[in-house]
Amino acid sequence: MSSSSAALRDLQLDLENKANDLSKLQKGKPNRTLVLFIHYLLSKVSIEKQFCYFFPPDIAKNHQVRKKYTIQLGENELVLKELDLLKEDANVYKLIGPVLVKQDLAEANANVRKRIEYISAELKRLDSSLQDLEEKQHSKREAVGVLLFYVP
Repeated sequence: MSSSSAALRDLQLDLENKANDLSKLQKGKPNRTLVLFIHYLLSKVSIEKQFCYFFPPDIAKNHQVRKKYTIQLGENELVLKELDLLKEDANVYKLIGPVLVKQDLAEANANVRKRIEYISAELKRLDSSLQDLEEKQHSKREAVGVLLFYVP
């Protein structure tokens, strides 16, 4: 179990304990409005807690995809360095299925550069998406904390 879900579970238990303590203090005559408010807060905490569970799988998937693109970027940068070492008249072959097809060095160089640009753009997009997911998760955690603040 992750520490964030354990912390949220602990917060909810704390809130429930406070509600029970308040009911005991009222000696059988609880203020209906206060009890309804506490139940409302409990339901809000439960809802916010559920939203917190939606984000970790998306964040993990983002990290997996980012890792794949990072590996591809490294491979393509290595290929680009190798292509830069070749002389103008060198033979370059591209593997298409089971066949090696001769390709112009300038064309191969341009293709690899475009691939690097595309992968870099995807990595930037993934970083932005990850930042948005983490901000949403953080705001949900803060919402749970704010709700707990209002419990007497």
